[in-house]
Amino acid sequence: MLRALNRFGLGARPGERDRIRDPRGWLRAQLDGGAPVLHAPEPASPGAIGDAVRGLRMPEQASADQRRLARRQLVALGAAEVRAGLTARVTSERPFVERLVAFWSNHLCVSTGAKILVAPLAGSYERDVIRPHVLGRFEDMVLASARHPAMLVYLDNFQSIGPGSRAAARVGQRAAGARRGLNENYARELMELHTLGVNGVYTQQDVQELARILTGWTIEGVGRPGARAGQRNIPAGSPIGFVFHELQHEPGSKTVLGRSYQEAGVAEGEGAIRALCRHPSTATFVATKLVAHFVSDDPPAAAVERVARAFASSGGDLKVVARALVDEPEAWREDARKFRTPQDWFVAVLRALGVSEVSASAAPVLRQLRHPLWSPPSPKGFGDALQEWGDADSLLNRAELARTIASLPGLRSVDPRSLVDVVDLAAGNPLHGLLADASIPAGVRVALAIAGPAFQWR
Repeated sequence: MLRALNRFGLGARPGERDRIRDPRGWLRAQLDGGAPVLHAPEPASPGAIGDAVRGLRMPEQASADQRRLARRQLVALGAAEVRAGLTARVTSERPFVERLVAFWSNHLCVSTGAKILVAPLAGSYERDVIRPHVLGRFEDMVLASARHPAMLVYLDNFQSIGPGSRAAARVGQRAAGARRGLNENYARELMELHTLGVNGVYTQQDVQELARILTGWTIEGVGRPGARAGQRNIPAGSPIGFVFHELQHEPGSKTVLGRSYQEAGVAEGEGAIRALCRHPSTATFVATKLVAHFVSDDPPAAAVERVARAFASSGGDLKVVARALVDEPEAWREDARKFRTPQDWFVAVLRALGVSEVSASAAPVLRQLRHPLWSPPSPKGFGDALQEWGDADSLLNRAELARTIASLPGLRSVDPRSLVDVVDLAAGNPLHGLLADASIPAGVRVALAIAGPAFQWR
């Protein structure tokens, strides 16, 4: 049962293991009922997000007060998004699905640390791209990702201009345009990190051709507040979103992986993305990452093959793939285990301690753990292997935070003995006796439990 709660879920809660009789059935049941909906927190309406993005692009002549206000609004929006996202994980009754949300959000990642313009968009990205498709088709999720302003900004496609486009022909007349041209960043990562993987299937020529196909995929509503975008004013409270600009699109046919795409505007990109998602290499690449996440840092080849087969035969139906993971015998072996990443550990701690709402301190805690939400160091996303998180510095950070968490006023009523219920302990493990030892202050016992070896694994 603990394997279902901790490995597939986000951490057991006291008493939970006794209420669940059929671990696999409990996991499968979570896949029914549609994708988990998360409404935007109050400060993060589409209009407020648009204002935050435009505030970052404020002209240099803006007053110091205007800049301070824009900064405060951005910080408040970002904090509310982080709290909402983490609270969903900590309180979820469908933790397997929430783990899938976190996995796919990291697979198709954007980073607030890499681009300041992404900061107001990251929460919306997970809420509007990942969640609606986490139990749907992979290609629909990738298409939604390709169209979202967060991804368009993060990997620069919103600035990409076809070298043979009408926009490029006007470059000599516009100084701003002289700094722009074809940008291959998104096309490369779409192939290498989102779909095909690094396996030699594609060439640099394929990357360039895909980048040409995706020219014109950009965003609207990002001009400075009150300034003109094209021929219209952008009033405060206006949302931003995807738009296809034919002016920037590279004309003519293109060829990617031996397949020709005739000039068809936005439909070219849609067709190319769907073809990449359906490629046999994508099934293997995605299956390898999923098995590494749910089974072992060194994914067993037979498990990868079975999950890849489920992906390919279902047309990338992620609900079918999730069921295949539940049915995978390698995931239930007694000797199979995964080291908890810092986010995993933090969420599991809060679930074990019965926290019902994440506080504003969550974001700085994750930064201290070197694992801030929606801020991986590269487009590859955060890794989840032992070698990446099992270093002495990481473990020391967890120990220090464990003492701080255990001393919080709202957690003083936690019975340390209840934590025996959330980790897999052998009968003779000394933690049983330690947590029952009333001569040790309760907060110290809680800290020792959540910082100890048993709590570091799922």
